[in-house]
Amino acid sequence: MGDNLMKRNYKEWLLTARKVFHFIATVLMYSICLIMVIVFLVFVINFIDKQYNLKSGQNKKNLFSAYTIVSPSMVPAINVLDVVVTVRVDGPEDLEKGDIITFDSTDYRYSGVTVTHRILDIDKTSSGEYLYTTKGDNNNTQDSSRINFDAIYGKVLFVIPKIGYIQYYLSSILGWVAIIIVPAVMIIGYDIYKLIKTIRSSDKDSSDKKKKIDNKKKDKDKDNNKNKNKLLKKEGRFKK
Repeated sequence: MGDNLMKRNYKEWLLTARKVFHFIATVLMYSICLIMVIVFLVFVINFIDKQYNLKSGQNKKNLFSAYTIVSPSMVPAINVLDVVVTVRVDGPEDLEKGDIITFDSTDYRYSGVTVTHRILDIDKTSSGEYLYTTKGDNNNTQDSSRINFDAIYGKVLFVIPKIGYIQYYLSSILGWVAIIIVPAVMIIGYDIYKLIKTIRSSDKDSSDKKKKIDNKKKDKDKDNNKNKNKLLKKEGRFKK
């Protein structure tokens, strides 16, 4: 009774583990597919847009871009390892207070880093230059330096939650091995297995075919020998 209960519990645990593994693998697969689709679409659209701009004699920034958020400065609107997809802004008139933008920061805290923050205020100088005051939603103070329009890469179009975890995982050695190397080895191994199986099956078919041919030849030789013996017997009778 106790052994049966242990076996039943083990089977239930194994079934649950398989379901959990299948769920994780499915989520991971769809997440990777989503990343690949986004990257492919962004690449194609940007390429077409770039070619059009070059023909028009313009050198604009990419139409669409994607950035992984690595700091909590925009929580709760944007969390760490969320991915933001931005669209190019062609003119200062396309931006307004409250928009979330991605830009090249000159703030001493983020100098030289690409930052995604919200626009608090917009000023226009006497020379016609637009200056933007920005701040992270989760920061206590606004960014120390204002930015000009040329430093802006784009306005946030939408946010893909937590997809950056996949990117982060893939960038690690363990992730690279688990997601790229292991599946590649499994696929190659399976192809080799199928090839060996096909060769063995082909050899077996050839062997069976040869046996059939040999058997037919033996049967034919037997029939010929029988016919020959019959003929000899008939000839012997006629001689008598």
